[in-house]
Amino acid sequence: MTLIARLSRRSLLVAATLLLAACATGPRVTSDVDPSANFAQYRTFAFYTPLAIESQGYATLTSGRTKDAARAQMEARGYVYDETSPDLWVNLNAYMQEKTDVVSTPEVDYDYYYSYRARRYFAVPYWRDRTDVYKYTEGTLNVDLVDAKQNRLVWTGVAVGRVGRTKPEERGAKIDAAVAEIFLRYPYRAGSGTTAAAL
Repeated sequence: MTLIARLSRRSLLVAATLLLAACATGPRVTSDVDPSANFAQYRTFAFYTPLAIESQGYATLTSGRTKDAARAQMEARGYVYDETSPDLWVNLNAYMQEKTDVVSTPEVDYDYYYSYRARRYFAVPYWRDRTDVYKYTEGTLNVDLVDAKQNRLVWTGVAVGRVGRTKPEERGAKIDAAVAEIFLRYPYRAGSGTTAAAL
């Protein structure tokens, strides 16, 4: 793979991770859970190797910040980080996609005609559609929790939003907020099969 291809792929992954860091209105967050999973047995976690977000084989500043945010969310729920024998693997992925919105709006306008019989001008309405095309970048951030013993996905959280430009000093806080939004959909605590809201 050429250097230019590697750099452009790296830039794409970094930018995809920044997706949620730049969402103006906040991302749309969804989650899904395996109903047969026994969440009472999970007490430890580690990051899956290699992380999907680090598909080039090395960590970036953005992927490191995303990992730190995910680790903080897991530890806040009572899970212990254990690389030797984790109960759960945490996998992170991010990507971007160019999107186009086409919006048609009906408009009314008037033409004016002079009538020689009435000796005055008349306004005659006519209708037309105004079409606006908006191009934007949509990014997706996934957080997957995988049962390490069964190698099976037990929970996934996905955030989707528009990507905008972000100053480097704001990026970290926005990544933390996006990961926190995803984990708001994760209701379990370490060693407990009941949801955190039920405790």
